[in-house]
Amino acid sequence: MKQFIDNDWWPILEPEFEKPYYQKLRRFLVDEYEKYTIYPTMQRIFQAFEWTSFSQTKVVILGQDPYHGPHQAIGLSFAVEPGVKLPPSLRNIYKELNSDLGIEPVEHGYLKRWADQGVLLLNSVLTVRDGVAFSHQNEGWEMLTDYAITELSKRTEPVVFILWGNAARKKIKLIDEETNVVIQSAHPSPLSAYRGFFGSRPFSKTNIALEAMGETPIDWQLPEHVTFK
Repeated sequence: MKQFIDNDWWPILEPEFEKPYYQKLRRFLVDEYEKYTIYPTMQRIFQAFEWTSFSQTKVVILGQDPYHGPHQAIGLSFAVEPGVKLPPSLRNIYKELNSDLGIEPVEHGYLKRWADQGVLLLNSVLTVRDGVAFSHQNEGWEMLTDYAITELSKRTEPVVFILWGNAARKKIKLIDEETNVVIQSAHPSPLSAYRGFFGSRPFSKTNIALEAMGETPIDWQLPEHVTFK
């Protein structure tokens, strides 16, 4: 199979791409991309893995599935293209970041700087049909991303897993909590942010955990001006 993730995730995930469930998923995606508008673009499906290698990953922020509006999904959980209106969940993430660490919110949702520092922004499902949330659930993506989470959990170097909301919290069964750190709370969605997300301080807790591991903390401040790559 031609290598399409250009880092150390490839030898970890390649065996999964050969399995029947992924071959079935691939046929489903070929048909979906031919018939409908699918997000993100085909070239960005594995962007989270591309920008944050397996060995570089220090933190995982787990999302559910991509945004389903035009010019939003870029292959990273919670992130959107520069110039696109901030989704409500991301706006609430920025509010909590400001409350937690005093970091002023930026006007864009391009989270590449986090990814470059070792924050894997991973959705459980990596594609979605235009305007139809959760339309690609239970087609096979969950098996692949569960495998990725499990492999990270087994790594010698511990990882901080940030689980927001019930869907993400269900993944705790994949994580060895004796060797890794799990930070969980309500989802940043407007429907639940006031029921435990606001005031949860995930960003400072993550940096405290990283420093305890002997790792460099994340600089959560995003640049004001960005170029979409």
